[in-house]
Amino acid sequence: MNYILFDGPARNALLPFTFTRPVAEIRVGILTIREKWEKHLGFTTSTVTENYLSDKFPMVEFEDNIMINASYLPTPKLVTQIKDLQPGQAIFNKDIPVAFYTKEGTAVDFEFYKIIQSETAPEHTIKHTWDIFTNNPGEIEADFDLLTKDKNSQELSSDNIIIGEHQVFIEDGAKVKVSILNTTEGPIYIGKNAEVMEGSMIRGPFALCGHATVKMGAKIYSGTTIGPYAKVGGEVSNSVIFGYSNKGHDGFLGNSVIGEWCNLGADTNTSNLKNNYASVRLWNYETGNFAKTGLQFCGLMMGDHSKCGINTMFNTGTVVGVSANIFGGGFPRNFIPSYSWGGSGGFTTYLTKKAFEVANVVMKRRNLEFTKQEEAILEQVFEQTQSWRKGYE
Repeated sequence: MNYILFDGPARNALLPFTFTRPVAEIRVGILTIREKWEKHLGFTTSTVTENYLSDKFPMVEFEDNIMINASYLPTPKLVTQIKDLQPGQAIFNKDIPVAFYTKEGTAVDFEFYKIIQSETAPEHTIKHTWDIFTNNPGEIEADFDLLTKDKNSQELSSDNIIIGEHQVFIEDGAKVKVSILNTTEGPIYIGKNAEVMEGSMIRGPFALCGHATVKMGAKIYSGTTIGPYAKVGGEVSNSVIFGYSNKGHDGFLGNSVIGEWCNLGADTNTSNLKNNYASVRLWNYETGNFAKTGLQFCGLMMGDHSKCGINTMFNTGTVVGVSANIFGGGFPRNFIPSYSWGGSGGFTTYLTKKAFEVANVVMKRRNLEFTKQEEAILEQVFEQTQSWRKGYE
């Protein structure tokens, strides 16, 4: 069977992260949504996404295909339902399609489908940006079981202190030295060739993905994921940091999601709780306004390739787009459009030529190439986000 993950109606609600990736490439827990589905299904998958992303994330169609809404996370029950689908059958969650069986080149008309209802719990869906960090503790545990089943952990050095009954799993090549690992609330996963430097204090559930680094003396609270090749120091709580991003120094990051190739300058701090303890509102790209999240704790949402200078302070519930560069004193505003350059004193447009020069240098440092394909995607993001920069000179 051929499985295809499609973005679905949640795609716009997951901006700015879906400016540069399909929904399936969002990381929550240890794995991306795509990696979860492929492990559960036992097959590789392809993607239906925005046209400008399809060169990098193409769709592969066979004669028989099952389409899966990528904002839904796999559970054993849902996986079984999907594997059992027959031609002309679809699984819905209320009025939203979760999965359906289709033939190559055949138009989809759900009026003629046999509908199977699935009561998917909220903790198994990613329909808003904040769902990434709110669902992260449970997804770390689910992915931990998936990845460590029938495997043996590498031995943990005796100079570490372990507290709690949950497991610490160390993949090949990983190093953990002179640190305190508290598994009382959940497991701790240390990926291949990752490193936890001395003096770190970590509470599970926690995931450090392959080749990532926790720097000396870091304080990491429950529900945090550090993506592949990322580097993190200071204090982090219930946050997801995608691959290749750096928060290398002191400063607090809480209830936040940071995209790929981001850098938070030394002593950057995010507020995750309003002074009046009110519900946090976040910028909504669909309505062009701020909308309630229903959360008391919500910090920073930062799109790919964005950077901030030392001592940057982010207000509660700040959304930063793609390729923004933020610096200077004071609090910048709560919504910073893509390709913005500046801070609390105001912004100008960050021209693509300069932004791409930086991206090229940053990626070269990790022995990766800033390709024409990546450049084309970021050009499209620049064009799509011009309206938010209307007031810039």
